[in-house]
Amino acid sequence: MSRIGRAPITIPAGVTVNVAEGNVVTVKGPKGELTRQLASEMTIEIQDNVLTVSRPNDLKRNKSLHGLTRTLINNMVIGVSAGYEKTLEINGVGYKANKQGKKLVLNLGYSHPIEMEDPEGVESVVDGNKIIIKGISKEVVGQYAANIRIKRAPEPYKGKGIKYSDEVIRRKVGKTGKK
Repeated sequence: MSRIGRAPITIPAGVTVNVAEGNVVTVKGPKGELTRQLASEMTIEIQDNVLTVSRPNDLKRNKSLHGLTRTLINNMVIGVSAGYEKTLEINGVGYKANKQGKKLVLNLGYSHPIEMEDPEGVESVVDGNKIIIKGISKEVVGQYAANIRIKRAPEPYKGKGIKYSDEVIRRKVGKTGKK
């Protein structure tokens, strides 16, 4: 059995989980509501605020979907109750970020500023050289953070660029002159 898929999900107070026909899971909580269509092969059961996912047989596809289905539901439950947050850091002389309404404006050493609009359900906050991205969907928050980071990925010689706050950049030694 899948170790992840076998683990039960405890539904916190204030969160409701509804499983409709065709494994359409709707999770409502204090931060919002998420809906997702999951694999129809999996059996999702809710008893006494504990959600369990089980699979019909041990086919390779079903084994793969077992843990995935459980993790997706767990991410939805955590998202509507606590939310998700990613922090990016901007390093480099003259590199900066500003917020204009729902737009994030990045000055990253190019000839033009880069404007990025916040996706639906995601909020970005600029705090000095940090960009904090908050939302209820782990997938959307992570993708938006990756889209921002790719605009100027950190380089290994000076460490300039946009990096995740917990990311470690492997630094390289520069050129050496002739002796």
